[in-house]
Amino acid sequence: MILPRIGISLGDPGGIGPEVTLRALLESGHLPPARYILFGSREVLASELKALGRTDEFRPWSDDGEVREPGLFLREMAGPEGRNKKGAPEAALGRASFSWFEEAVAAARAGRLDAVVTAPISKLSWSMAGIPWRGHTEYLEQFYPDAVMSFWSDRLTVALLSHHLPLREALARVTPEALAGFFRIVYDGTAGKAGGGQVEILVAGLNPHAGENGLLGTEDRDIIGPAVAEARRAGLPVRGPISPDVVFRHAVGRPERIVAAMYHDQGLIPFKLTAFEDGVNVTLGLPFIRTSPDHGTAFDIAGITPADPGSMTEALRLAAALAASAPAGL
Repeated sequence: MILPRIGISLGDPGGIGPEVTLRALLESGHLPPARYILFGSREVLASELKALGRTDEFRPWSDDGEVREPGLFLREMAGPEGRNKKGAPEAALGRASFSWFEEAVAAARAGRLDAVVTAPISKLSWSMAGIPWRGHTEYLEQFYPDAVMSFWSDRLTVALLSHHLPLREALARVTPEALAGFFRIVYDGTAGKAGGGQVEILVAGLNPHAGENGLLGTEDRDIIGPAVAEARRAGLPVRGPISPDVVFRHAVGRPERIVAAMYHDQGLIPFKLTAFEDGVNVTLGLPFIRTSPDHGTAFDIAGITPADPGSMTEALRLAAALAASAPAGL
């Protein structure tokens, strides 16, 4: 049996990323067999392990050719410089979390990992450190410009045409060309999600009531509707545009249905209302698996209140499952 190689970047050390990662790995008790490789600082891990009352259980990781059995491993890297504290963004924390993520992605792109699971980073810490990307997905888009941010759970699955953009810029992304590529990537990336059955993509309208045939905005009639029709002619199971205030109701509890949302909050407000504790962020359109918990750094509770590792646990489980079922060479 070939076990998947799951790389894990620790996230911002000032947030809950290291904590939920360790709790998911050490306390969940039901992760699939795999080689779980942490990318991060042993010093940061030691501090978190001490808070959890655990000892270091990670073996050194150098190259896949040397270690093939399941277990927990560490690709040790430098930690943040200086004295750092939890609960607030800092440039040093941003540099550390970015370097860990960058190294894990490089390993995946080189074929040394089958999946990358990313603990939450702080966009502000990255900005303070002079890192030009807003987040994980934006960094990946420089290599894979068609990457799509999606969110999976047992109750609801959504995919986003655009993600971390101001709303005015997001609306400008609603074009026939962008929609055509978006529908294809969503279908290809979720085709196996329905357990062997056919998935259906429900396209959310942009305007109230999907524009009311042009009375409440013309984008649904003139852009989204024709793009859906063209996708259907190409054989894709796409339906819409559907009024955005009811489309999610049609998909809740239906794992074979994927809602294609036109912008970030349109998709994530209902998703997080439905599946905040166990939802998983999945990037589609990559040659490797990438998942993440659906929450942020939670600076307000980091180091104060124990964090729920449920979403991180599900991100690890889904990464291992998708990697194990991926075609050879992915």
